[in-house]
Amino acid sequence: MPSLLSNRLTKWALRPVAALVDQRITRSTSKLRGDLEATRKDLAELRRKQYGIGMLLDRTGRGQHRMPTPDQIETLVGEVGAVTDAGERARRNVTVAYRNVVALEALGVGRMAGGTSNVCGKLATIPLLAPRDDEALDVLEIGTLHGLFAAALMRMLHRTGIEARLTIVDPLAGTQLQPGTTDYEEPTGTPVREDVVRANLALGGGRSGTEARIRQGFSGDPEVRSEISDRRYGVIVVDGDHSFEGVLADLEWAELIAAPGGIVVLDDYGDGRWPGVKDAFDKHAAGGSRLTMLGRVATSAFLRAG
Repeated sequence: MPSLLSNRLTKWALRPVAALVDQRITRSTSKLRGDLEATRKDLAELRRKQYGIGMLLDRTGRGQHRMPTPDQIETLVGEVGAVTDAGERARRNVTVAYRNVVALEALGVGRMAGGTSNVCGKLATIPLLAPRDDEALDVLEIGTLHGLFAAALMRMLHRTGIEARLTIVDPLAGTQLQPGTTDYEEPTGTPVREDVVRANLALGGGRSGTEARIRQGFSGDPEVRSEISDRRYGVIVVDGDHSFEGVLADLEWAELIAAPGGIVVLDDYGDGRWPGVKDAFDKHAAGGSRLTMLGRVATSAFLRAG
């Protein structure tokens, strides 16, 4: 058995080692405390910055947030590319579309209707599919809400060299009208009126703010159709009455007034909240149509007129 002397010698020999271990533990603890304090400060600064970003991009005052995830953007880029065969231009257009949505909603009156993928998908895809010739491109938007999407679309077209002529058809009845919905409260508190639409169109630049033709009324009214059917449209955005009957009627009208090679955008196609949109297109296509399905981006279908 070890002697008392050998035990004392062993303890004496281990004292420097124990002291070294204590020193290292103290240093590590001190460093850990410092790292934790730095992390707390970084988190506090990040929260401060996120608060301001949230004020700009969250859903307050618009009903839909503008904070897409990386996966959502990648999906959107892939869908735009598949429908347009535009390669890297699909990513460029999605990026620019998103910037326009944020900028115009920040500066404008009211909001754009729809989620971020839905809105950016339309804005990114339409300029890549719109027909290009020597004549002016006529654009018809059926259902505009506050006119901010139309303003963004004019900007997106203009940046590709197209200064389009815009026609809008909307009831402009003070509130958004949609069959099947009751007691709808506009999240922005902004009335749906022509003066609001024109104020927002002015943000789009070009001649859209001053020269846009705005026809108050329903797209199914014979008088409205007669007046607006004075030209052939290279782009028609169908975003009005989302009921089966309403969409079917708008598709039948679009069939008549779309220019050869023109694009018809069917909003909220495949959105489970509005089953009438897809059902109406299926019925319309089954009867024979010059509108050919090119594909879908987010919840919008893109059709080409033959």
